[in-house]
Amino acid sequence: MDKKKLMMTTIGIGAAYLLRNGKSRKKLMNQFQAFAEKSKR
Repeated sequence: MDKKKLMMTTIGIGAAYLLRNGKSRKKLMNQFQAFAEKSKR
């Protein structure tokens, strides 16, 4: 349980950091969209 919680916290902090930076935010959104398109097929 602790390991999973730590992982989610790390992901949350990383996401918050990336979303502050406009360039990396755009790159991240493109990756999510590409992943969503793949999973639809």
